[in-house]
Amino acid sequence: MKRFSFSLQLLLGLLVGVALGFVARAGEVTWLADTLTEVGKIFVQLLKLAVPPLVFTAVVVSVANLRNVSGAARLAGKTLLWFMVTSLAAVAAAIGLGLLINPGRGVTIATEGAKAVDLEGAGTWIDFLTGIVPTNIVTAFTELNVLQIVFLGVVLGAAAMAVGEKAEPFLAFSRSVLELVQKALWWVIRLAPIGTAGLIGKSVATYGWDLLAPLAKLSAGVYIGCAVVLLVIYPVLLSSVGRVSPLTFYRKAWPAIELAFVSRSSVGTMPLTQRIAVDRLGVDRDYASFAVPFGATTKMDGCAAVYPALAAIFVAQVFGLPLDLGDYLLIAFVSVVGSAATAGLTGAIVMLTLTLSTLGLPLEGVGLLLAIDPILDMIRTATNVTGQLVVPVLVGRAEGRLDTAVFNAPAQSLDEAPAVKAEKEQELVSAEEGSCR
Repeated sequence: MKRFSFSLQLLLGLLVGVALGFVARAGEVTWLADTLTEVGKIFVQLLKLAVPPLVFTAVVVSVANLRNVSGAARLAGKTLLWFMVTSLAAVAAAIGLGLLINPGRGVTIATEGAKAVDLEGAGTWIDFLTGIVPTNIVTAFTELNVLQIVFLGVVLGAAAMAVGEKAEPFLAFSRSVLELVQKALWWVIRLAPIGTAGLIGKSVATYGWDLLAPLAKLSAGVYIGCAVVLLVIYPVLLSSVGRVSPLTFYRKAWPAIELAFVSRSSVGTMPLTQRIAVDRLGVDRDYASFAVPFGATTKMDGCAAVYPALAAIFVAQVFGLPLDLGDYLLIAFVSVVGSAATAGLTGAIVMLTLTLSTLGLPLEGVGLLLAIDPILDMIRTATNVTGQLVVPVLVGRAEGRLDTAVFNAPAQSLDEAPAVKAEKEQELVSAEEGSCR
């Protein structure tokens, strides 16, 4: 397999998975469908296993690293600003598309038996805000509440900055754990071609196109909406604001986008996203260590902007409830300030629940869309991760923290583990220092 690049391995895994999925579905080969399901499940479990220590240590280290970055407050502010700007552009495009295609008009789905999805800590804004703060630190990790883990990481990272030298043992430990987790997670990511085959094969074997039939307009709308963000909004920003080539950006970012598509996890893709941001796109390492982990848990243009906007319009039309200008402004508001509710692994269900409850729409609408959620989640997560790379490039370019030589250079191989690459760089630095003596 070393003869093939990592990107090509992912593509081969995708094609093999689709083929095996069609064989399992068309021939009703139960054992093959079960095997694909288990392979995909094990791969996702391995990714999720590393999430609590990865997110916590990454946030702690990234916040603490801001003290080494000149103008850290300005960088953080600009990053947040661009998160909001791109989310607003994505939700505006989604609302416009929803008004154009009317995804719920003419759809006949029995809503009498639909049940509201019970998601504790996600039903209202009060629930969301109070749910950020954990009642038990251990529970936040055991129940994989990523948003609470991020909160703890930000608080302790800021506290470490305030304490100063006395916090160095804690920060050194956090950096060590982060390196260990990233190394282990890279081994898991190297299995992504096999995981890709299992995940996409399971989706094809389980769902096929049957579930898309009654919800075809909504499904097409989500994919088209994400395509508008990916192929119009982001390229315009990259070329006009970032003054870089969108084609070069997508060529270098493709492995992370592809892994996000099949894994459906922004957090699970984060180590690859960060490596691409630094080694392929030329984003400053210190800034990327803050922007990428922060974006992986809060920057969700697919899950928090495109999907809830179209789904809210769909639910309103299915239940025969009109939406006015104020409702559309509310959708935009929720998308811009509430995207942290998705928290990288919870998918778009929490965000949709938050949007529907804010608009006063029936929460039973969430239950109607659960069947096609895995299919839609693939393009949503790919959009999320792309946005998580676009913003550091834009801010890095504006702040002089983007190495355009690295950005425009041929794409570096991703076959080598990050730690190995770092060791080689250190050896080169040591050699240069030795020659100076």
